[in-house]
Amino acid sequence: MSTSPQPWHAIADTTRASIRYETYEILQSDGVTPVGTVMTNGMNNGGPSPPGPPVGTLNFAIVGGTGAYLGVRGQTGNAMQGLGSAAVPIRAASITESPASRRINGGGHVVFTLYIIPMFWPTVVATRRGPAIMHSDEYFSLVSASKPAAADEILSLFATGLGPTRASLLPGQPFPSSPLAVVNSPVEVTVNGKSAEVLGAFGYPGSVDIYQVNFRVPPGTATGTALILVSAAWVSGVPVSIPVQ
Repeated sequence: MSTSPQPWHAIADTTRASIRYETYEILQSDGVTPVGTVMTNGMNNGGPSPPGPPVGTLNFAIVGGTGAYLGVRGQTGNAMQGLGSAAVPIRAASITESPASRRINGGGHVVFTLYIIPMFWPTVVATRRGPAIMHSDEYFSLVSASKPAAADEILSLFATGLGPTRASLLPGQPFPSSPLAVVNSPVEVTVNGKSAEVLGAFGYPGSVDIYQVNFRVPPGTATGTALILVSAAWVSGVPVSIPVQ
């Protein structure tokens, strides 16, 4: 499309090179285990740029997803060429070129940013006495001002919205107790912005959308109030605070 079209081209008030459909299949770091898929479509290369987050010459909508990204919406960000200061420029290549020759002929990288609005995101369960974060003692007692957490202690938090488990379950089906339904997505916990060791993340047996995440408070965590942030499939929730002694 062009405001000054050539013969056989479309005339329009915007300038676009093509219509494109893109599918992003996200895998775990093992390169095998699927996390979820994000589907986009829209118009490529041109202008004007839509309002909102910077997208450069793209005008792509995120129209849905599967797995951990079930029901997502949003838009695709600008395609940035290269990675870092030593980036290799992109080389245009024909689809008739054998992929086996790509390493010989060279090429670079393209980085896409996906601005995702998820249908669900990690949320620590709230109780009348504070966030549902427990000590790993025999009583499974709640972390509170009268019984604060400690650096290097193992805690368990309960959250919703961590997504699918590796044991395939139908919607509304309770999580089993044996074997435990391990969360399929990468789960991360940070304490005051510092990564905590995640010892396990699984669906709480008998519940439908409550998960238990066991983690270790990082050694050296300062006393006072600590912010706990949970993410699954690189989608973060809202941080909650607990006391640390």
